Parts: sequence; structure tokens; C-alpha cells
Amino acid sequence: MGVWFARGGTGALVQGLVKLYQDLGGELQLNAEVTRLVAEGEHIRAVELKDGQVIPVAAVASNADVVHTYEKLLGHHPVGASRAASLKRKRMSNSLFVLYFGLNKQHDLAHHTVCFGPRYKELIDDIFNKNALAEDFSLYLHAPCVTDPSLAPPGCGSYYVLAPVPHLGTADLDWTVEGPRLRDRIFAYLEAHYMPGLRSQLVTHRMFTPFDFRDQLGAHLGSAFSVEPILRQSAWFRPHNRDSRIPNLYLVGAGTHPGAGIPGVIGSAKATAGLMLEALSR
Repeated sequence: MGVWFARGGTGALVQGLVKLYQDLGGELQLNAEVTRLVAEGEHIRAVELKDGQVIPVAAVASNADVVHTYEKLLGHHPVGASRAASLKRKRMSNSLFVLYFGLNKQHDLAHHTVCFGPRYKELIDDIFNKNALAEDFSLYLHAPCVTDPSLAPPGCGSYYVLAPVPHLGTADLDWTVEGPRLRDRIFAYLEAHYMPGLRSQLVTHRMFTPFDFRDQLGAHLGSAFSVEPILRQSAWFRPHNRDSRIPNLYLVGAGTHPGAGIPGVIGSAKATAGLMLEALSR
């Protein structure tokens, strides 16, 4: 049935889900960083926020990174410490370098473009096994204004481009240095092959590096997709949607069953919600 795009972008999709949640009676609390899951025995009793507020709960669904959930939020509890230690022995997926940018010109592009580099298998091997950043790259280029012109001012274009890169456990790189270098290489490549005049048309840009995945999103080792979906870490072998020892602790998102990607996390949300509704209705 094709690939569908929400007019207004991901932000519009999020706002639609927020409205549905609020229409159902949910209360959304923003800018409220969770620092601790308060446990009593093998039961979560409350959520503690950074400002000291403690919110009693009947159940918790954490969509934080699974290692962060167990190590940072529940590391004071034996179950959390044990789960975190086990998860940190697993293989994590790669990270990403993402470059958001706006131009004062629209280019003749498809909504989605995959820009393959000169190597394929060898580049993947570098990303997962080499303690360095490869000299070449493969890119995904997103041009949403092709479908929805409202995402930029008239005559302008908004874009992002991403490159798979090693996570911080594979390549211990200083992204405050490597980020600007990779940005310049990518801009030069896009200008030469896809978007003539890009750098002279540039109005704004923002980089999102493995440091940001780690520091802003709490992703273990800056991984972009949590636990790597190899056979021994897929489906039932991933962290489960409900913890087996703390029955009112649920996981949702890329790190749990069935896996990462928008279809995966939507499937995860359905599975987790089903388990929660079943338990809370008893």
C-alpha cells in the first residue's frame, strides 16, 4: 500500500497522539525528567522526578532506553542491577550521524533517496567492528517538502540526511571534532552529486551525533536502535514487554519485543498496552 507520510511531519503525528491521549482522559506532563523508579519489594510504587516530585503509580511503562531504565532508574534495586549487567553484555545496534538543514531553495529530489557509497559489506563491517570512522559513507536523504511544502517557508526546503556510524563502544570518537568534519564531507558530497549550490543556499543546520543519542536520549553507548536484532537478540530473546520479576514494570520501544523501527515500536506499543490493560482490569 505504499509509504505514507503525515502532513506536518512527525510533529503532527505526535500531536495527534497527544490529542487522542488527552481525549481519553490522559494527563501529559512535559519537561519532567524521571530519575528513579521507587520500588517496594518487587513492585514499583512511584516515579521520582528530577525536581523531587514523587508520583504514586499502579504501573509503569518505560519507553526509555532499556539499559537506562534498568541501570539509571532502577539500578538501586537487585532486579535493576542484574538486568542492567546482563543487557550491557549484549550487542548494541549502530549509531547515526544526522544532519538537519534548511535551504533557501528547493531541489528536484524524491521524498526519499538512498545514496550508496562505493563499498557495502566492507562499510558495514567498519561500522560494527572498527574503532574509527570510515572515509566513505552511505546516506539516507529526506526531502519532506516534496510531499508537504508547508514544512518550509515558500521557495525554501527542509531536509535531513543520516549516515550509519559506529556506536561509542565500537569507536570511542570525539564527536565534537568528528561531527563538524563529517558534516562538511557530507555537504560537499551532496552538493557535488544531488544538490548543486547547497552550501551557498544554507540557512540553518543542526547536527545530531552519537553523543546526543547518549546524552539527550539516554541511549546506551549512543546506539540508535538499542539491542542489535541478531538472531539471539530478536523476538522472544529481546527484553520482554513486561518484566518477569517486577510485574507492574513494562517496557515499550526499540529495545523490547518486537524491535526497532516505526513498525516495530508501534507493534511494541500495542503489545505492551495489551498486557497492561489485561493486568489492570483484573
